[in-house]
Amino acid sequence: MQHISVMRDRCVALLEPAILASANPVVVDCTLGLGGHTEALLERFSNLTVIGIDRDEIALERARKRLAPFGDRIKTAHAVFDEITDVVEGFGYSKISGALFDLGVSSIQLDEADRGFSYSQDAPLDMRMDRSRGITAADIVNTYEPGKLVHILRAYGEEKFATRIVENIVKAREVAPLNSTEQLADLVKRSIPAATRRTGGNPSKRTFQALRIEANDELGAIERALPQALDLIEVGGRVVVMSFQSLEDRIVKEIFTEASTSKSPRELPVELPEYAAKFSLVFRSSEKPSEAEVLENSRAASVRLRAIERVAA
Repeated sequence: MQHISVMRDRCVALLEPAILASANPVVVDCTLGLGGHTEALLERFSNLTVIGIDRDEIALERARKRLAPFGDRIKTAHAVFDEITDVVEGFGYSKISGALFDLGVSSIQLDEADRGFSYSQDAPLDMRMDRSRGITAADIVNTYEPGKLVHILRAYGEEKFATRIVENIVKAREVAPLNSTEQLADLVKRSIPAATRRTGGNPSKRTFQALRIEANDELGAIERALPQALDLIEVGGRVVVMSFQSLEDRIVKEIFTEASTSKSPRELPVELPEYAAKFSLVFRSSEKPSEAEVLENSRAASVRLRAIERVAA
């Protein structure tokens, strides 16, 4: 199946003013994936350098092959995007023109069954985006104490039946460890009332999302990475973020709102320059994909796009 980059043309258009405003533009693709967004940027802007970051070594290898024709205009790093400052400085840059984040799980991780991200195919219960380090989903379900597991399913999966699911996990792991996606998916299904299972898609979706977020510390990485990206952006530069679920989007919204809000005391009749916001939202709220894009790429259906621009040093 051909990989289709979500909202590719819109992301390129949003970054264009920042790229054109710089003599030697540098954009960081913080979630390089298979390289679709970066390829479009490098084709569109002949003087652009892109630094591509990804924690997934398999994705990096494929992206490097795809982007090889662009020579030294593409630089890649095996890292989590909350290491953006170290990566950028490691390549000899102190400021960048733009940063692009495509949050959540990638196509390559969903499509390859043995990664353990999918509840529809049996595989080891892994879910690590970077298989060279970190804890697996199996480690979480087999070793976390029940209260912590309930919290994870509620907070990261918004799962109403978290307590019942965890009770069944604890019973099962006392007999033998839960090590496969099929085992876990079947357990979750049995934990949720039949009437509830008849609506809302696969009943395992929320539990698998919660475990994936915990295994990869996805929300913590966003909270650490976005402030760094904003610090690295030069005046006129932009940060563009695509979120695929409400927990991610909420963090992005809060950070962008804080950065674009004046700190001048409200009782003063004029804006104090030293307290003025250094960033401005490119558009209010978030953008959704067009109907045509969702028809072409069903994975675009849940995306929410936000963008912010640095307006002062």
